[in-house]
Parts: sequence; structure tokens; C-alpha cells
Amino acid sequence: MNLTSRILIGMGAGLLVGALIQALGLPEDHFFSSFFTFGLIDAGGDIFITLLRMMVVPLVLVSLTCGAASLGATGKVGRLGGKSIGLYLLTTAIAVSLALTMGLIVEPGVSASDKGLEVVTYAAKEAPPFKDTLVNIFPSNPVAAMANGAMLQVIVFAVLLGIAISKAGEAGQRIRSVFDDLNEIFMQLITMILHIAPIGVFCLMVSLGATVGLSDIAKLITYFLTVAATLVLHMTVVYPLLLRFLAGLNPLTYLRKMREPILVAFSTASSGATLPVTLRTVEHRVGVSNNVASFAVPLGATINMDGTAIMQGVATVFIAQFFGVSLGPQELLVVVLTATMASVGTAAVPGVGLIMLAMVLDQVGLPVEGIGLIIGVDRLLDMMRTAVNVTGDGMVATTVAKSEGELDLEVFHEPDAGRVIAS
Repeated sequence: MNLTSRILIGMGAGLLVGALIQALGLPEDHFFSSFFTFGLIDAGGDIFITLLRMMVVPLVLVSLTCGAASLGATGKVGRLGGKSIGLYLLTTAIAVSLALTMGLIVEPGVSASDKGLEVVTYAAKEAPPFKDTLVNIFPSNPVAAMANGAMLQVIVFAVLLGIAISKAGEAGQRIRSVFDDLNEIFMQLITMILHIAPIGVFCLMVSLGATVGLSDIAKLITYFLTVAATLVLHMTVVYPLLLRFLAGLNPLTYLRKMREPILVAFSTASSGATLPVTLRTVEHRVGVSNNVASFAVPLGATINMDGTAIMQGVATVFIAQFFGVSLGPQELLVVVLTATMASVGTAAVPGVGLIMLAMVLDQVGLPVEGIGLIIGVDRLLDMMRTAVNVTGDGMVATTVAKSEGELDLEVFHEPDAGRVIAS
């Protein structure tokens, strides 16, 4: 049985068990709840996410250094970075524009205003000044950056290290061979972790099914469905169209290849935790060379916020309609520009989605407290938008690779290339 099938079984079984536990209505201090649901099961999910995160920094450092060392010798680093960042900004602008359009058509805030919604107290974290964000991209201490998981700093250090290796002659070649060997070993370690993915997904889904607030979803059903529909539309229409017209590739083949990282992203709700799986899939299943994948995928996991931009667009319209505020063309344009640029500017800030939304609301004069309206269903939507973000990371890497002649078309068209099978 392949990995996708096992993850789907684990996901379905976990949701079913979680729903049954919620139906029992046991208090949190009950032995079954404290020991099983919020003890063993929670620990299983946390261990799975921890194992994935364990691989993020070493994999990005080693893989990106290998890629940058190859690109440094050919002078492609600047062109590759420009294409990747440009495509990420383009998809984010399309995402927020699509979200605003859907919000204005469906009007979720109008239907929610009479359902007894209460504004939950919410204190938005303040985004750092632009100067600090720009300076903090560059690491003063690479070891501290790796220890703290500051991915943009790790990316910058790995690129500089790779370029230096490419210019260091025989010494550089010796070091590069070590990094190449480490990269292969880390890929094998990720494959080992993927074999327990169905168990980890099962544990995560049990916790979700046991705690998700169905009453909150009922109150916000129009908002929830609007965001969900826009996310699905972006992933199944916008990305495939860009892949078809910019790269001339079959989008159905691409989406089939990306099933595992999409499912892991949905389960963990973390692009960072899914990064090792995404990188392995893009290289071994899709056929993108390490030179491109090691640069575009970690960069996307850090700055690509298409799913979050969709949430921001719909949420902005929802909050405006709920409070009876009319948004004109100028305000809508400000939302598009702010959400697009903030996807890069606040990339390294914890809680980036809600911080970005607070920035957008502040720019168009809407009450930031309105974020408290949507917190109740944000966990489920966070899972969905993470899956969209991961799909976009792979799409940009594949498109850039095709334009650079760095895509192995035989691997791309081979259904079983790089597949993880149960053993």
C-alpha cells in the first residue's frame, strides 16, 4: 500500500475516533481524556511534528548549500531568486484578489451579523519595523539562527556558503562532496520518518476531531465555506493554469505527485514542518533538480502566503460587512498591496497570519478586534491554507526548474518515481 493510501486511512480513522470522543462529552480531567486523548494521542501527534521539524534546518542548510554551490559556478543564483520571488508575489496577489472577489459576491459578513456572534478578546501582536525585518534577514550568528529556526537567515547563510564553496577550488570540491553525501543521508532519514506518517496523522486527527468547535463552525458557516471554496479554487484552478501556461506541464500529473506533502501539510498545519516532505517530493517525485528545489522550496515555505492571503481577503470583507463598513475600490487595492507585500515583510514573525491580517485591517480602518470573530474556526482553515501554500511552493519550484532546464521530464511523467511504499 502506498503512502497516500495509508495517510488517508489514518486521517479518516483519526477523525472518526475524535468525533466519537467528542460525542462522549467526557470532561478534560476524566482519566480517559487526560491519559488517552490529551496524553498518549497528543504526544503521538507532537512527536511526529517534532521529527519533521528536526529535519528542517539541517536539510535546508545541506541541500541549499549543495544547490548554491552548483548555481554559483554558473552564475544562476540571482536569476533563480528573481524568478522564484516574482512568482511567489504574483500568486499571492492573485490569491488575495480572488478572495476579495469571492467575499464581495458571497457577502459572508451580512449573513453572520444575525447569528449571535460575539467578538472574542484578541490582542494583535505588533509587526516589527521594516528596517528590523530587512536587517534580520542576514544572520549575525549562523549557529544561533539554526538553533532558533530563523529560516530566512539560514537560507541566506546557506546560499553564501554554497557560492563560497563554488569559488574555493579543490578545497571547495572536497567540502561539496561531503555536503552531497549528507544530503543523500538526510533524504533517507526523511523516508524513514514518512513510514510513520500515517500514525502521526491519525494522532493529529483524533485531537482535531475531539476538540474542534462545531458550534463555532455553524455560526460562521458562510465565512468558513467561502474561505474553503476560495482555497480549493486557487489550488485546483489558479495553480494548474499557471503550471500549464508558464511551464507547459500537465497539472493533473503534478497534483498527483504532490499528494503526500499536501496531506501532511493539512494534518500538521505547518509549512515549516512539512518542508522536508515537500523538498523530498519535489526532487524525487516531480523531478526538480536539487539546484532549484533546495532554493525555491525553503524560500516558499518562508514567504509564500497564498493560503493566508486568501483568509485575509475574505476575513477583511467579512469583518467590514459585519460592522457595516463599506470598502471602496481604493480600500480593496490597499488590501491587495498590503497582503502581498506583507507576505515577504513579516515572513519570520511567529503568528504571521493574524499579524498580517491585523496590518491589513489597520490599513483600511477596520477594527482589529474583529479578528476575534473568526478565531473559533481558524484552526481548520489554517490546515487548509497550509495545504494550499505547500502546493504553491512545489508549483513555483517546478515552473522555475522547467524554465531553467532543471526539470527531469522522465521523472515527472513516471507515476511511481520516488514513491514511498510500505515495507
